[in-house]
Amino acid sequence: MDGNHSPLSHHNKGHSPPAQPERDGSFNYDIESTDGGGAWLGSAADALLRYDDDGAGGPREPLLRKRTMNTTSQIAIVGANVCPVESLDYEIVENDLFKQDWRSRKKQQIFQYIVMKWTLVLLIGLFTAVVGFFNNLAVENIAGFKLLLTSDLMFKQRYFTAFLAYGGCNLVLAAAAAAICAYIAPAAAGSGIPEVKAYLNGVDAYSILAPSTLFVKIFGSILGVSAGFVLGKEGPMVHTGACIANLLGQGGSRKYHLTWNWLRYFKNDRDRRDLITCGSAAGVAAAFRAPVGGVLFALEEAASWWRSALLWRTFFTTAVVAVVLRGLIQFCRSGKCGLFGQGGLIMFDLSSTIPTYSTQDIVAIVVLGVIGEVLHTRSFSPITVSIITSACSYGLPWLAPCTPCPVDAMEQCPTIGRSGNYKNFQCPPGHYNGLASLFFNTNDDAIRNLFSYGTENEFRMSTLFIFFIAVYCLGLVTYGIAVPSGLFIPVILAGASYGRIVGTLLGPLSDLDPGLFALLGAASFLGGTMRMTVSVCVILLELTNDLPMLPLVMLVLLISKTIADSFNKGVYDQIVVMKGLPFLEAHAEPYMRNLVAGDVVSGPLISFSGVERVGNIVQALKITGHNGFPVVDEPPLSGSSRACWARA
Repeated sequence: MDGNHSPLSHHNKGHSPPAQPERDGSFNYDIESTDGGGAWLGSAADALLRYDDDGAGGPREPLLRKRTMNTTSQIAIVGANVCPVESLDYEIVENDLFKQDWRSRKKQQIFQYIVMKWTLVLLIGLFTAVVGFFNNLAVENIAGFKLLLTSDLMFKQRYFTAFLAYGGCNLVLAAAAAAICAYIAPAAAGSGIPEVKAYLNGVDAYSILAPSTLFVKIFGSILGVSAGFVLGKEGPMVHTGACIANLLGQGGSRKYHLTWNWLRYFKNDRDRRDLITCGSAAGVAAAFRAPVGGVLFALEEAASWWRSALLWRTFFTTAVVAVVLRGLIQFCRSGKCGLFGQGGLIMFDLSSTIPTYSTQDIVAIVVLGVIGEVLHTRSFSPITVSIITSACSYGLPWLAPCTPCPVDAMEQCPTIGRSGNYKNFQCPPGHYNGLASLFFNTNDDAIRNLFSYGTENEFRMSTLFIFFIAVYCLGLVTYGIAVPSGLFIPVILAGASYGRIVGTLLGPLSDLDPGLFALLGAASFLGGTMRMTVSVCVILLELTNDLPMLPLVMLVLLISKTIADSFNKGVYDQIVVMKGLPFLEAHAEPYMRNLVAGDVVSGPLISFSGVERVGNIVQALKITGHNGFPVVDEPPLSGSSRACWARA
């Protein structure tokens, strides 16, 4: 047993159908058995299904292949799609086939299996890094073109035309993102982290990791983020990494006629689970450029099954992601990637600052963590949300007064180009609009502006308050629309603006810079929302490269998580429940200790003898929707029955 869960708990009627689904949307009806290394043997059992119901007659198509969908009563919401869910078989079935295969295994085959597993995690890291880089490159160029077009029209004082261009671009991008989700892969809508978390817990659903879902997740995320929605691409990147790992692990897709037989070793749920864990860690590493944070995210939030060997492989995968991303970013800094700039992969470098803090700062940080959790204790159509978001991001900056450029500004003021701290917007020369510097940027650049050090007077209190309220409300509305969307960036945006408000209010009473308060505010919101401590702490430190802030970030996360846990569960746990995805917790609730198996099973019981007629097995498969049957040496209730698990 390699985890702290009992895999037999998943074998419930309505939860474990007779057919295992392929991740490309088709179903795999082969009856297979796994070994410790992962090779599957299914030829004998598959041949058994190719006979008529009475066990006689010539071979034919497997009986269950006639079914286009399983017959379980358990359904859940996957992305924006309602579909049945199935149980995955993570335990080793130590039957005669398994023992025979294990004894016949040669050293060369074992070595080949080990080499293939490390090769696969290398490819997972490589492909996930390339996809993450492509996502950021596309977003930077699409959003940059939109912002430059709008700025040029505003510079010519064609304000209404500028709004039409800005809103029109957002509308087209939002409609495209919603359309591909609705018509190609509804399972790609939303974050994807709850689905990946449920899969790693032992629950599968139709198309959850299919190639079509991967395609829509990539391009839907690009279109959604470029449309100006208050969402991020981090959740979709986790789902993307899981899809890539699954596609490689199962040897391609039979549905799209892309298969690689040399990956036959990994056609089982157990090995695919480990590969998908590596893929989810690679997704976080690609989104945040945080390899260690990716490993800790997989350990703390995503994976339900963990062992030391998996730790090595996830670390290797995220290291590959970091190396590949660094090389690609260095290539683009020579100006060969269009508008791709420092905001391409969010990295808010605060390492040049050496924060000093006193006792009153600690008190303020405790209050910040408490309030930050309470504030973060919902669905519109994408088109409606796009119109509202465009109107807010273009209209609200008109409420902000123009501010003279600071004499000691560290960069050009007003900013020339698509990004920067000092957006001119409608202001005269030598002035900037603080609210436009937050709204009229990509989300990554807005966070960078809030985290900026040495800019105490850059944002007025009214500017920060308006931005906080707008982002907070838009984030709540946006995280329910049918487009690929991440939750990290909206939470960081709201938390950073809230933290900067606290830092500005404290003013001379605190030794901390408002930019550092923004970092702590983001930590408080993330802790209260995600309920992750170690992984969020490491991700924030890797994002900002600011190790001296470690004690304060840890304090804020501990406070926000502790208080939040007294109210409800984390956002991903709640979404798993709302979607109807079964989830087996690491520890049972106290009331479950009084339950026995008879309290949760349904009858009548169907069992098989040690030697059984094919017709009886086929008939049982026809009338049931689960895949676990007791095999007994004597008839039930005889007093000497001995049961073991058999794969039907």
